[in-house]
Order: sequence, then structure tokens, then C-alpha cells
Amino acid sequence: MAFRFVRVFSSRRTLTTFQNSRVVPVTFKHKNLIPVLSRTYTTPITPPPPPQSNPQSDNSSNKILYLIGAAALIGGGSYYLYTNNLVKDIGVSENKVPDKPKVIDYQKIYNQIADILEDNDYDDGSYGPILVRLAWHASGTYDKNTNTGGSDGSTMRFSPESDHGANAGLKTARDKLEVIKLANPGITYADLWSLGGVTAIQEMGGPIIPWIPGRKDAEDGSKCTVDGLLPDASKTSNHLREIFGRMGFNDREIVALAGAHALGRCHPDRSGYSGPWTTSPTLFTNDFYIELLKKKWQEKKWKGPKQYVDKETGELMMLPSDLALIQDKKLKPYVEEYAKDEELFFKDFSAAFHKLQELGLTRTGEETVYRFKRTSDEEVKK
Repeated sequence: MAFRFVRVFSSRRTLTTFQNSRVVPVTFKHKNLIPVLSRTYTTPITPPPPPQSNPQSDNSSNKILYLIGAAALIGGGSYYLYTNNLVKDIGVSENKVPDKPKVIDYQKIYNQIADILEDNDYDDGSYGPILVRLAWHASGTYDKNTNTGGSDGSTMRFSPESDHGANAGLKTARDKLEVIKLANPGITYADLWSLGGVTAIQEMGGPIIPWIPGRKDAEDGSKCTVDGLLPDASKTSNHLREIFGRMGFNDREIVALAGAHALGRCHPDRSGYSGPWTTSPTLFTNDFYIELLKKKWQEKKWKGPKQYVDKETGELMMLPSDLALIQDKKLKPYVEEYAKDEELFFKDFSAAFHKLQELGLTRTGEETVYRFKRTSDEEVKK
């Protein structure tokens, strides 16, 4: 018997001396920029005869000395200002060595995200499901034919993408993660959103998902994707193959990713649909497949879009695109496999979700791959 511990949501420098020689030191004030220099003359120097006293000459000499002194002061001041400005222009402090780039502690950020998931006053007691949806919608716009979209850029911060119908309600998830961004300014929004999804899945009992940082944030909305790139819940299996095929997914991966519907619920003010798929919407399980196969589904009688409810209680719901998974003869066998074998589902979902988060990114193969420790784990699984 295997036990899986999950995060439970309760609705949480010496000087050499020469005989008959003279040392003339030349120094510069800015020792950090120009080293102290000295020159040693080894040729004997005969002292000059004492000068004749001449009052008029003395006055002239004094004037000359004053002029020389003034010029020296002006020159020195100019040099000081020049070097000071030079230091500022190149961004180097006179007395401080520039700081080394800080290394981002992604496990720490993971833990911080995990700590803000629970909230008894929100939905079913957890922000986990909506963070998964944010990560999915930020990645699922990828088009392999044009190499556009995907998780790089975090373009959902800008209009029009933030206003797409499929992204309704996701401002809640973006706002929730803002406190994490403020505490960790080194992480990009694109990485944060992706990591948020991985954290939520693992903390709700799902599989360990490999994760790689390195996504960048777009500077503006010029690369926002067009509307209509995400799946339409009202469509059938042909539509699912078109949407997921554009991203490079096969039938098995389509069904595996659909298993995330074990989490959360639909909201009329967002998608237009209403209700949860399972009785445990804050636990990542294979229950979506079990319920899909086991229960009898009938069309819901209401003024909203077409959806289905279980005939027995009317409390659970399925979307037309969900039922399409068992109506399609090539997709149904995968539903049956995952309903019987949660371990297989976890394995396939982890691989598919990792692939989803990598869409549109260029990798060298030398990046660090993170496998995060759950907050309930005693050691990192490798």
C-alpha cells in the first residue's frame, strides 16, 4: 500500500634612497583609479646660487606665483570633477566593489507560493487551481508553425491578451502572485507564473514536475497573442486535436493534460460554465477520469451554455469537450487507462505539463532542471 502526503486545504607599497639624489613624488588624489606614481633621479643635482634680492622682481615673482597657484587649483578641481563624473558614468563606486549577481533560490520561492495557496474565504479554500489555469493559459497559446506564443514573455500582463475571454478571472491569480514578485524581484513574471502552476499541482498532491527557469518578460504588448488559441470547451475531439496539435501534442498527451480538470471548478462570471468536475477540487487525483466513465451525464437545464451534470446528484459537471474524450474511439482508451492507474496518469501528466511549460523556449541542454521539494516532503526527490 502506498501513501501520498499532500498539502491539505481546509478551505492556507620601500622607497630606495640614492646618495646625492632627489625623489620627486607625484601623486593623484583618486587612488582607486590611478596608482601612486614616483620618479627617482640618480643624476647629482648642484644646488643653484641664492637669488639676488630685487623688490620689483620680488613683486613680479609673487604675481607669477599667485597665477601659477590659481592655475593649479583650477586644474586640480577640473581633474577632480572629471574623474568623479567618469566614475559615475561607468557605474563604478570609488570605494565599493560592484555586487555579484544574486543567485535566485527557486526552492524558497516555491515555498513562498505554497504558503499563500490556502484561503478559506476563496472558492474551495485554495488558490491552487487558478494558479494552474494561469500557467496553462500563459503557455497554451504556442503555435509550432509560427513559433509564437508560449510561456515566454508573460504577455498576459498587457491588453488585448489580458482581455481575452478565455483569460477571464486570471487577474485574480496574477494579483495573488504579485506579493511573491515583490519579495523576489529577480524572478521574471513568466517564470513566476510557470512556477506557480508547478507549485500548485505538487502541493495539491500531484506529481513532481521538472521545471527550468530562464523565461523573459516582454517590454510591452506588441507580442500579445490573438484570441482563440486556447481550447473551446463547447467543441468536440476534432477541435481538441487541432488546438493541441498546433502545440505539438498527441492524443495521449491531450487526455493526460485534461486530467487537470480534477482541480477547481467553472464560474459563470468567467467561463460561463458552473460547477466542479470532482468532489475533491483541491486534490490532484485521477478522479476526473473515474467520474467521467462511472457517472451518467445529462444536459443541464439552465440559461447558461450547454454543459452536463451527473444524473445522480446534479452537483458535478462535465463540459462538452470533456465528454468528447469518451465519445472519440481513439481518445477513450487513454481515459480508461488513467482511470485504472493513477501512477501512470501522474507519470504522463508530469511529462506533458513540463512540455507545455517549455513551449516556445530555446534551450541549450545545459540548463539546471529543478525538481522541487514539496513542503510536506522530508527530502528532495531526485
